[in-house]
Amino acid sequence: MGWYDTFRTTKINYFLINIAYALAPLIYLYVKSITQSNFRFKRKYWWFFAPACLFVLYRFGIYTYDALQPGFNENQNGILKIKLDEAYVQNISAFVETPFMLLFLAFTFQLFHNYRKKIKQYFSNIYKLELNWILTFLILFSILFLYGTVQDIIASFYTELNYQQRWWLNLLSAIVTLFVGIKGYFTDTSKLNRLDFTFSPKTIGIPEDASDFEGNQKLISEGDISTVKNLMEVEKVYLNPELNLSDLAKMANMSRGQLSEIVNTAFNKNFNDFVNTYRVEAFKDMLKKEKHKQLSLLGIAQECGFNSKATFNRVFKKLTNHSPTEYLKTQLN
Repeated sequence: MGWYDTFRTTKINYFLINIAYALAPLIYLYVKSITQSNFRFKRKYWWFFAPACLFVLYRFGIYTYDALQPGFNENQNGILKIKLDEAYVQNISAFVETPFMLLFLAFTFQLFHNYRKKIKQYFSNIYKLELNWILTFLILFSILFLYGTVQDIIASFYTELNYQQRWWLNLLSAIVTLFVGIKGYFTDTSKLNRLDFTFSPKTIGIPEDASDFEGNQKLISEGDISTVKNLMEVEKVYLNPELNLSDLAKMANMSRGQLSEIVNTAFNKNFNDFVNTYRVEAFKDMLKKEKHKQLSLLGIAQECGFNSKATFNRVFKKLTNHSPTEYLKTQLN
């Protein structure tokens, strides 16, 4: 861009700070804020930004020292910038940055994976809550990070890369950032505010309060199983596309932890598969009654409690090993 030619004594090099040390924890906390209900920034999270803060203070420190040295205004870089920062610190920082970013990316992928497991224990229709755009962003960002790392290795050990050659990484990074910002702004996550994600991944249920933990320890009675079966088979509560664990627990007069324990133990399914099994069976029954002559397959699926074509197709394939269209053909033959 001609900056250094126009401003030959510029001090901008002191303030060109790599944001990776701040970006890595920011991405982690952003995903955490989306996937955790009633997220609050805690004091301990400030420690995530300790490397970034220390690096900024260090740069201001060497700038202050160099600015006090004679002839500073006539040169682009001072003695500490040349003898310390460019000679040692930048090289060390480049080696530390990569594992730092990889560590936080690993934590973020794990956080998102656990979130996807948990919503299956709570909601019967999860398509809109799977937040696939976050997974897309994480994958794209990881690819860009690896691309940037390879670019740095080439520049350090093989050949110097000019601004134009490095520019594409900046452009692609900006596009990915805009993508996640726009998607995040327009995504409705209000349903997640009813979730309590305080349970550990090993706990099947979603505890409502301390008493839920006690409820989970109780032996499952035949009466409790019968109550749940009655709600599903007689009252057909699965026809409600918004049915979730909390709603069904209230109908059964149980805590969420008790109900989840029954679903997982007595029926050997997570909540999502448990409810959708009834919906798939209802869909099959409607095909036997030749409802497909009056409604489309999607229309029948919606009558059975599904709220999206993507969810219906995926669930049906998972539970029957056939697509809805393939299954209909087998019934007609």
